Amino acid sequence: MTPWVRRLIIANLAVFFATDVLHILPMFNLRLVPILFPRQPWTLVTYMFLHAGWMHLLFNMLGLYFFGPRLEARLGGRQFLMLYFVSGIFGGLLTFPFTPRVAIVGASGAVFGVLLGFARYWPRERIYIWGILPVEARGLVVVIAILSLAGGFGVGGQGIAHFAHLGGFLGGFLFLKWWEHRSPAALFRAKAAPVPKRSSGNDAASLARWNEIRRDELHPVNREELDRILDKVGETGVASLTLEERAFLERFSRRACSD
Repeated sequence: MTPWVRRLIIANLAVFFATDVLHILPMFNLRLVPILFPRQPWTLVTYMFLHAGWMHLLFNMLGLYFFGPRLEARLGGRQFLMLYFVSGIFGGLLTFPFTPRVAIVGASGAVFGVLLGFARYWPRERIYIWGILPVEARGLVVVIAILSLAGGFGVGGQGIAHFAHLGGFLGGFLFLKWWEHRSPAALFRAKAAPVPKRSSGNDAASLARWNEIRRDELHPVNREELDRILDKVGETGVASLTLEERAFLERFSRRACSD
């Protein structure tokens, strides 16, 4: 389990015990009621850590556990955390015009943003519903979005914050589009000259720097990608690398230098 996924799960469990089990936190002042937001602005964040029972908590944490680690490894901890909170905040905001007097609780909007991110980068990954029914990640997002839209307008699913789910998808999508334009790969593409057909002195210096990346400090997913790219360099040379592969190597070589 990656660091921020673990911390978020622990935080959600801790708040659940403090509010529902031990009753030492006032849940009434932490849940989001859109019409009361001007007097309780903190609830746009705190509502994400409240849950309406064990099953509500269990399903949200299972989603975070299964989809979060791989996405955090891809985005990095800071960006993953931003995605989580932006999705949750958008989830809360989208309830304002539709259910202004209804109390909203749960991490579903934030977790649905994580699910959207997972489906964006691994769209054909198979997910087994109830451990039996295989569904591609992109298909699962579409089905949930349709059900949430239908439920939001009164077709079944009463007592569920459907618009918070849709808001989570929207927030996750907007954040990822923003981040992808500012990611190391995007910045590298914007600055990079055409890749030379023959190796140069600069390529040799870059290769030396890339070989100094401390692979033992990388997440296993990134370590596997590093090995693949360096093997490619060994077989076909630096000139064969794509801009995305160069950006990947530059990202971690700069991190090693700054440490």
